[in-house]
Amino acid sequence: MRILVTGGAGYIGSHMVKLLGEAGHEVLTVDNLSEGNPWAVLYGELKVLDLLNYKALEEVLLEFMPDAVIHFAAKVKVPESVKKPLLYYESNLLGTVNLLHAMQRAGTRYLVFSSTAAVYGIPKNIPVKEDDPTQPINPYGWSKLFAERVIKDFSYASGLKYALLRYFNVAGADPECKIGQVSKEPTHLILRAVKVATGQIPYIEVFGSDYPTSDGTGVRDYVHVVDLCQAHLKALEYLMESGESDVFNIGYGRGYSVLEVIQKVKEISRRDFDVRYAPRREGDPPALVADSSKAVKVLKWQPKHDDLGFIIKTALDWEEAQLTRDSIRV
Repeated sequence: MRILVTGGAGYIGSHMVKLLGEAGHEVLTVDNLSEGNPWAVLYGELKVLDLLNYKALEEVLLEFMPDAVIHFAAKVKVPESVKKPLLYYESNLLGTVNLLHAMQRAGTRYLVFSSTAAVYGIPKNIPVKEDDPTQPINPYGWSKLFAERVIKDFSYASGLKYALLRYFNVAGADPECKIGQVSKEPTHLILRAVKVATGQIPYIEVFGSDYPTSDGTGVRDYVHVVDLCQAHLKALEYLMESGESDVFNIGYGRGYSVLEVIQKVKEISRRDFDVRYAPRREGDPPALVADSSKAVKVLKWQPKHDDLGFIIKTALDWEEAQLTRDSIRV
């Protein structure tokens, strides 16, 4: 298949490009490199452009004529979305609208969309099911939910086939250590914790210790990035085999608290480090855990890395490999 990946130079997108390339698909990456890195695109060509540049985007799709698009490109930092809501609505919503326009011009009929558990807000039920109420509590979640609505409406009018994947907390890195998570200002817990463990950051902050959870800290469902990408590929295969457009949660159905994750990082790295407490961050729910039984049943998704220790180890291995490469360069 000819597959266009938006945001394919970023963390999740680059792992997706690697998976597609290894499977023999023809891949084209579109990325504005605001967060991504050209070296992370291991297969196919990279076109550097922003989805807000509609003319350039349309030219790329008309030239490549993809069979399908996997759409990752987005702003994804919850605290930043609270401070800069217009940036998130512009990038995540308008960028998606432009992409749909260009897909229509190119005759591309299949879309797998990177959505988020943030659309559920503070869920009443744990684990969360796809038909539970969607009431985001931050602009990031709303921007993704609005984009979902646009995709659904466009599908009804055009015949586009879509899979909306609402995934939970993505972490870990390529087990072969070829690519991994790189962030100028990391906000994800596991990434920050392994950076503290490797001496790149002086301490780890715990935002909120008074949540209604077992130890007072937030609880999240962590899914390995490779399993997540496998779910995207399964979703695309499902659509192209006449599957119906639908929404799917992607997670493991098991939650870990912030303190449990930090303790696990200490155990695996065999390093102690400073932990400091801070007030809750605006826009953070107490707990988010997925019911992903629908993806397992309908998409035949079979996660292989459902182990917090493995997730942390791959993230740690990647960080240590990066430090080794940096020291060699110096």
